[in-house]
Amino acid sequence: MKLLLAAATEAEIQPLLDWLKDNPRKDIDVLITGIGMMAAAYSLGRYFAGNRPALAIQAGIAGTFRHDWPLGEAVLVDREILGDLGAEDPNGFLDLFDIGLWQPGMPPFTHKELINTLQTPPAAVQALPKARAVTVNTVSGRPESIARLEQRYQPDLESMEGAAFHYACLQENIPFLQLRTISNYVETRDKSKWNIPLAVGNLDACLRRLVEELNNTES
Repeated sequence: MKLLLAAATEAEIQPLLDWLKDNPRKDIDVLITGIGMMAAAYSLGRYFAGNRPALAIQAGIAGTFRHDWPLGEAVLVDREILGDLGAEDPNGFLDLFDIGLWQPGMPPFTHKELINTLQTPPAAVQALPKARAVTVNTVSGRPESIARLEQRYQPDLESMEGAAFHYACLQENIPFLQLRTISNYVETRDKSKWNIPLAVGNLDACLRRLVEELNNTES
């Protein structure tokens, strides 16, 4: 089974990259897309122009709006929302659907969401909590920004690349998974409260189980 493993940065999947050096898998392509929607969209577009994996996996760390999820928790993102693509008016933020430039439900959106259509995830990740994520160009760190996203979209997670990944895979009809581990809570920015090593370590453990399961699956 040909796999694509995409991540915004090497640091997020460095333990897995080290493991793959000692346990090479010729059926895995690793794509470091860069940070943000623009970089992710470009990298994925270039890759999909010449490759068609059986499964694409986006892996990374993320912040969560949910304080009932502990730091380090691994989750599957099953739906994505664009959190800051639109316009401002005197009453606040309007997305492209609100101002009529896009129509709700236009492909590949379901209403305003980019929903993963994969029916049966691999066994290694089936038990993980499902998350609704919002993708933004500016990571939230002010109460006003956080409140706007929570009131408007009720997201579980925030990232800078997830929607671009969902959009590209849905447009190309490529099965996909977005796997995230929680490094921090979305609150007033204070990196001393983050636990990136825990999130990276737990992400690596999930990815190894997933890779080993899929490596034994014939295409």
